[in-house]
Amino acid sequence: MNVFALFQEKVCAAVGAAGLKAQDGSALPFDRLVVEPPRDAAHGDMATNAAMVLAKLCGAKPRDLAEQLVAELEKDADIASASVAGPGFINLTLDEGFWRVHLQAILQSGVDYGRAELGQGRKVNVEYVSANPTGPMHVGHTRGAVVGDTIANLLDFAGYKVTREYYTNDAGAQVDVLARSAYLRYREANGEDIGGIPEGLYPGDYLVSVGEALKTEFGDKLMNHTEVEWLPLVRPRAIDAMMAMIKDDLAALNVKHDVFFSERSLVTGSRDRVADAMAYLKGRDLVYEGTLPPPKGQLPDDWEDREQTLFRSTEFGDDIDRPLVKSDGSYTYFGSDVAYHFDKFERGFDYQIDIWGADHGGYVKRMKAAVAAMSEEKASLDVKLCQLVKLFRDGEPLKMSKRAGTFVTLRDVVEEVGVDAVRFMMMYRKPDAPLDFDFKKVTEQTRDNPVFYVQYAHARTASIFRQALDEIPDLDVSQEALSGADLSGLTDEGELGLIRKLAEYPRLIESAALAQEPYRVSFYLYELASALHGQWNRGKELPQLRFINPKDRELTQARLVLVRAVALVISSGLAIIGVSAPDEMR
Repeated sequence: MNVFALFQEKVCAAVGAAGLKAQDGSALPFDRLVVEPPRDAAHGDMATNAAMVLAKLCGAKPRDLAEQLVAELEKDADIASASVAGPGFINLTLDEGFWRVHLQAILQSGVDYGRAELGQGRKVNVEYVSANPTGPMHVGHTRGAVVGDTIANLLDFAGYKVTREYYTNDAGAQVDVLARSAYLRYREANGEDIGGIPEGLYPGDYLVSVGEALKTEFGDKLMNHTEVEWLPLVRPRAIDAMMAMIKDDLAALNVKHDVFFSERSLVTGSRDRVADAMAYLKGRDLVYEGTLPPPKGQLPDDWEDREQTLFRSTEFGDDIDRPLVKSDGSYTYFGSDVAYHFDKFERGFDYQIDIWGADHGGYVKRMKAAVAAMSEEKASLDVKLCQLVKLFRDGEPLKMSKRAGTFVTLRDVVEEVGVDAVRFMMMYRKPDAPLDFDFKKVTEQTRDNPVFYVQYAHARTASIFRQALDEIPDLDVSQEALSGADLSGLTDEGELGLIRKLAEYPRLIESAALAQEPYRVSFYLYELASALHGQWNRGKELPQLRFINPKDRELTQARLVLVRAVALVISSGLAIIGVSAPDEMR
């Protein structure tokens, strides 16, 4: 139950009960009317802009309109008081009994509390990671993997039908470099002294096992083959080996994809889907032969001073038209990406989300233009850019990984601090903000370490239940017993504050899903954990506020309902982020 949506309905009903209409006698629109938490908790539980957004339409002053609405809202038994603030905002304070009833509703909803129907089953494709299959995942990929996976989890929880997709860039020149690097290791496996790794090849020793596998399959048969002969044999095997490594790395991060889409498949088999996409755009007069003026500043890689095949991306908000074919007749990267996103649309995805590194920011406009053009503006593409992750150990920059050759791998990070710390901390900053990841700080057991602080809150809820059974062995803490508990004893402001915080969760899920901003879940969990720890500490100072009171079984049971509800929401939020909710902290 989204209580803010519930009271938005009540406010709309109050508008009708007050007889308010537009000056022309028509019904008033409510699309801009919102009910939300006030900026200052001292102003009440909720605030609405109803009078502010409707006053002009009604031909009335906002404060006068607000007074009429307050008179109607105060008739509602769930509203303890309503008041007008400033130029016409309305603040609402809810009856304490409403919060206690809502707490029982949370308990009865269980793990589904906060689950939304916002998406109404709409299909959405979330593409993330999509790293070149040329080596193990590095820490830069880690952030994009967590962001994409968490967005997918969030949208699924909000009622969308999500497909998690990885685009395998297996058609570019980089995979030929991979094959040459693997062939060098194959020669090494056959006893040849290869010396240092030549410039331009991949130096990481992760390719040693690929060379050994090639030797196991081919023996020394490829040693005297020309590149034209061995390249088509080595390339697919090297790509398969890298993809197996990548999938294994992602599994260590608890990231799994539903679809691995091959770039090469766009131009192999019975169809050339890049040509198909270009033909479709050409049929709508969106592809033409022409020249591009030299851009100001540094020349981009895809600019050529010649007549070429261009897409009219400027008609859809881009800065310049974009080339689709290179001078050698092969397709540009953009041409392949156009066909790939067209394929997504043909598979029924009119809602597409891509997670890219920040260095691809200049590519966003052209891809949005392409998706709009190919779908006749029936599909939308949202792109989330992830900034760099800088690694530190106790404030000092971390050295590179020897195995990878040039970078710190995803597995290096996960093996040192654990998947929970990695995933939570990757979601504790906005993706478009740089992230400093300190190995020491993310393993500290302090309030300054958010993942520990939130997980400790969940462990504390489990500890409270264990302690309750130690002190009151025959206390019934079953779901049935707690569902029937008398909650009238929950009157302390700290207890009611916890319920209010829990009530924010469904609204948070919907707003985070709409904006594709899952980091909001992390921030919320930290605030909820802080509220729980704060109430625990108050009980240490004021014994009458302790969660467990052996002399008052009824009050203890009521407080355990509150504790169970906190545990449910923390567990739910952590699951969205992909982090465990432990019952004990070691």
